[in-house]
Amino acid sequence: MYFCDMTDKKNLWISMAACSVAALGILAVLLFGVKPFTAAERRIINQSGNVMYVTVMPQDSAVLRAVSVDLSARELRSEELKTLADKMLTTVQDPSQDGVGIAAPQVGINKRVICVQRFDKPGEPFEAYYNIHIDTLMGPLKSGREGCLSIPGYYGSVQRNETVVVRYVDPSTLTPVTDTVQGFTAVIFQHEIDHLEGILYTDRADSLWQTN
Repeated sequence: MYFCDMTDKKNLWISMAACSVAALGILAVLLFGVKPFTAAERRIINQSGNVMYVTVMPQDSAVLRAVSVDLSARELRSEELKTLADKMLTTVQDPSQDGVGIAAPQVGINKRVICVQRFDKPGEPFEAYYNIHIDTLMGPLKSGREGCLSIPGYYGSVQRNETVVVRYVDPSTLTPVTDTVQGFTAVIFQHEIDHLEGILYTDRADSLWQTN
């Protein structure tokens, strides 16, 4: 004769409840999908104009000083990411900004997304990069003038490596990619990836001066 005490019954009910919750979660994914970005991030992406608000110091220091996180596989394939990248590209090229690079924290989102003008490619196109990290810094340090959309009215002298190896993810295949970049474009990559770490060029500058 099989005997079931109260503990067994309690564990059985817990297991049944857990299975029900899991089943409801799967059903919700199938019916409604999972929102890949937070509600606040979706508002920034979808409700802003094509030219997004650019965060500036010191009032937006919370987002500019935060370390950005990698995008999930679902986020990499989401419509929100496509919209974000398109708007970041439009923003950095708008005459009101006229930049050569922009990072997602500069539009209020702490995800590892940057847009960079590739002066080392024919036509000098702007390109977006996802889950980007610096793999290797190479070559001697060279001083150069830098400015930032998030610190308007100032320039600084910053030392950067002349060559950088970056790694990022291709959103269409989710495969890792590496790229070796040199010269001025390498400086842009270093500047923008610093943003993803909560680092501003003023933290590295040997000197600062105001623009006229």
